[in-house]
Amino acid sequence: MRKLENKELERKSVTDFKQSEKTPIIIVLDDIRSLHNIGSVFRTADAFLIEKIYLCGITAVPPNKEIHKTALGATETVSWEYQKEVTDVIENLKKENIKTFAIEQVDNAVFLQDFKIEKGEKYALVFGNEVYGVSQKAIDLCHGSIEIPQLGTKHSLNISVSTGIVVWDLFQKINY
Repeated sequence: MRKLENKELERKSVTDFKQSEKTPIIIVLDDIRSLHNIGSVFRTADAFLIEKIYLCGITAVPPNKEIHKTALGATETVSWEYQKEVTDVIENLKKENIKTFAIEQVDNAVFLQDFKIEKGEKYALVFGNEVYGVSQKAIDLCHGSIEIPQLGTKHSLNISVSTGIVVWDLFQKINY
């Protein structure tokens, strides 16, 4: 085994990324306080050709030096938009027939491994604040909730880790 050099990775240019067919997933970040978490989500979105990120509430927006530390340029590739109210974003996504799911621990949540993708559908995933999670008002507007099963004592994952897990799982289900 030999570690690949950067020039061997066949990375897309910004132009190629923008012209590529996107994975039919939209990420909605509501009240994310950590700039490093925001940057990490951008980087994950870039890795899986995510269609768009909505930044809501207190979530900071690019350009920002702290976001850039973890995004590593992904704020230049991934389409994003700021909207103050997450509820407005969810309502608009639903009007566009986009299946919208909170990533949260709620009664009647579907465990991630049991969540079924419907071919041809577009999905929006709502991730909430590091302390309080997805707000109840946002949960109430979503089509449902997806939960990442956890077996330890914390039953809590970092927002950027949760995003990576859920996006990877849906990406796999959509593409394979």
